[in-house]
Amino acid sequence: MSHRFARRLLKEHKAFQNSSLPGVEMLPESNITQYYVAMTVNNSLYTDQKFLLSIKIGNEYPVEPPSVQFLPQENYVVPMHPHVYSNGHICLNVLGKDWTPACGVESVVLSVQSMLSTNEVSERPPGDERYVRSAPKDPKNVPFVYDDDTV
Repeated sequence: MSHRFARRLLKEHKAFQNSSLPGVEMLPESNITQYYVAMTVNNSLYTDQKFLLSIKIGNEYPVEPPSVQFLPQENYVVPMHPHVYSNGHICLNVLGKDWTPACGVESVVLSVQSMLSTNEVSERPPGDERYVRSAPKDPKNVPFVYDDDTV
């Protein structure tokens, strides 16, 4: 493996495989630089919905955050949330300005799950259609403005 933090990646991958986070399952297609995580969030607006999270580890990880987004696939939906665009991009400060190398894949998943579990509004962000038309494929290439900590 050529990643300069290969040992950390292997350690994180093994720990995530063995974790028992409620409502979270790492799918078999995952590897140390690409995670596919099936997620549910019970006792929330999203009870009985299933989500698929893609987590791509780049060459600058853990200095830079991974690229994280929801994937609309068969049996999975993109959640209706004021910080989740219909293309699956997530506006969450831990995926941008609040990222630190102390964060990891498991903390990202917990942050996304927490964001969903505390939400009380089933709606898309303002300007969703316009954003989706012009958004880059990789959400890491979006200069999100993090100004709403209420959801």
